[in-house]
Amino acid sequence: MQVYDAHHIRNVALLGHAGSGKTTLAECMLFESGGINRRGTIEEQNTVSDYHDIERERGASVFGTVLFAEWRNYKINIIDCPGYDDFVGEVVSALRVVDTGILTINSVNGVEVGSEIIWKYAKQFDTPIILAINKVDMEQSKFDRAVEQAKERFGREVTVVQYPYNEGTGFNSIIDVLKMTMYSFPAGGGKPEKLPIPAEEKEKAAVLHNELIEIIAESDESLMNLYFEKGELDEDEMRKGLQGAMISRQIFPVFCISAKQNMGSGRLMGFIDNVVPAPVEMPPKITANGTSVPCDPNGKTCAFVFKAVSEAHLGEMSFFRVYSGKIAPGQDLHNEQTGANERMSQVFAVNGKKRSEVNPLVAGDIGATVKLKNTRVNNTLHDKGYDLTLPPIQFPEPKVRVAISPAKKGEEDKLGIALHHLHEEDPTIIIEHSQELKQMIIHAQGDIHLSSIKWRLSNRFKIDAEFHDPKVPYRETIQKSIKGMYRHKKQSGGAGQFAEVHMLVEPYYEGMPAPAGITVRGTEEHSLPWGGKLVFLNCIVGGVIDQRFMPAILKGIMEKMSEGPLTGSPARDIRVSVFDGKMHPVDSNEAAFKTAGMMAFKDCFVQADPKILEPMYDVEIIVPEDFVGDVMSDLPSRRGIIIGIESEGHYQFIKARMPLAELDKYSSALRAMTQGRATYSKQFAEYMPTPPLVQQKLAADYQAHRHDEE
Repeated sequence: MQVYDAHHIRNVALLGHAGSGKTTLAECMLFESGGINRRGTIEEQNTVSDYHDIERERGASVFGTVLFAEWRNYKINIIDCPGYDDFVGEVVSALRVVDTGILTINSVNGVEVGSEIIWKYAKQFDTPIILAINKVDMEQSKFDRAVEQAKERFGREVTVVQYPYNEGTGFNSIIDVLKMTMYSFPAGGGKPEKLPIPAEEKEKAAVLHNELIEIIAESDESLMNLYFEKGELDEDEMRKGLQGAMISRQIFPVFCISAKQNMGSGRLMGFIDNVVPAPVEMPPKITANGTSVPCDPNGKTCAFVFKAVSEAHLGEMSFFRVYSGKIAPGQDLHNEQTGANERMSQVFAVNGKKRSEVNPLVAGDIGATVKLKNTRVNNTLHDKGYDLTLPPIQFPEPKVRVAISPAKKGEEDKLGIALHHLHEEDPTIIIEHSQELKQMIIHAQGDIHLSSIKWRLSNRFKIDAEFHDPKVPYRETIQKSIKGMYRHKKQSGGAGQFAEVHMLVEPYYEGMPAPAGITVRGTEEHSLPWGGKLVFLNCIVGGVIDQRFMPAILKGIMEKMSEGPLTGSPARDIRVSVFDGKMHPVDSNEAAFKTAGMMAFKDCFVQADPKILEPMYDVEIIVPEDFVGDVMSDLPSRRGIIIGIESEGHYQFIKARMPLAELDKYSSALRAMTQGRATYSKQFAEYMPTPPLVQQKLAADYQAHRHDEE
């Protein structure tokens, strides 16, 4: 296929809440450019973008699909992103490599929570945004309301470029206040007829035209001076001003479309090639150490891998953006992260599951290659001897977790390998092999994400997997100080075992004073693998216990701390002072003192008012105003503590603290409570004591489980 230079490339992502029409818009763009000769539909399961079996079965995007449209001597690279928050990793990786986002908004529903979430990420990446208000042909379409909501949520920079002349079921005309023209579409959509703006709309169009000019002029002082001099800006001046304002996010142009009827997509594409910034017009990429990487086709080659796919009909494909230089088949590149050298066997431009060879792929372009052996998502590829690392994508933290096991015994390794492949393709899937909980745990973005993982395991890897409730990593500690001792004496003919250990066991906290009435000879502070601390004080005087036995006593204590008596969970935040004991000149040895230390600690622990601790998480729930009451009244039933609430536009941000045991099933409950319009994020905060009733149940369940095993 044709090779495009960086001035004739545009990189855009189609973004928006689920059901806003992104995939249908992508079909229109490919059709208008001649890339396909018939527009597919979601219902007929024949769109270029949603080509995976799981997407066709579910009728919704699961993956970010890379496409391209060759349009008026321009190449528009398109990444069609999923709308569900469960697949936000695909959105984040797309925003990392595109230069502009097209945020589709359903004109019937207005700005939905998915759009809010996407906006937050677009803001983090400083991505210029176009708003495409879709479905203006629907009977309940409310374009003006959607624009007002967008202004409320995203700021006054939201500026109308087009509005529908006759929205609703009879929609067929768009008034463009940039061109000051009306576009009238034939039945079935396609190429519109350019007509004068109707007399009854001239005043409204003029007002919007002036608003557009003013916000363009405000973004550039020279344009502002021109505007004051002439009272108007010509088309070239407006194009230049629009582009600069978009790059600096001082304007978010609003277009209206009916993707289903193919009305408005061509004008949107014309705006993309004429106004949307080319890669060379965007700020250069900055490396991890602050070096600038200009978009220069003659510079050293530098590319960033943002996506990986492994499919039966595609093989293993790595998608990348070229930030500098060129990439051609047969070229050798160095992987900065792994240190491996990779040969680019073939280079492709990709349209869904179809791929076209290209030679070369130049700076600013997006493409794919196959069979890279040691390259993963977030890796930088560059010419040898050229030392740089592009910043990695920071993927969102998981929201849900579930334990997983194969339905058939003996397939554990096979399941582990399959999950590793899924993680390589989707880094928001985190796999944990928990030795403590004796479970394999998947951390994901939500219930829909989990169900897609299960589907792929079954259909792609032929593994039937079962989900289970994940165990909670509880901890145990004590609440009061106890002195105790244990004498270990064993005689079985020949040499025996003898050791006696006296210790003080106390709850530990930072800055606590030395134990009263005890002389401390040595202090060891141990940060425990499972969190918290053990402080071990050697308080032996007079040689009643030989110093060589102290490590054995410590070892016995540590071994018992790894499995507390209440629930078998690790113990933490304890100080142990060994202050007295006895030994035998023949029968004392390390094994005897290890046992004595372990048993003395156990006896003290159970008398020291032991307490179960549970992991607590800080949770931020983003919820529409209509559902705030339901969400807030539900939190106490989940042992959630409301910390505060903030308002931003139509949404409320509820900050709460909730135990992990309740969070595991919160995703589906929140979705049901809010009709899928709320979302949340969580972050580990601290370990806190469980309520007495919860502790009693956990301890009873553990003892019953131990009895069953015996």
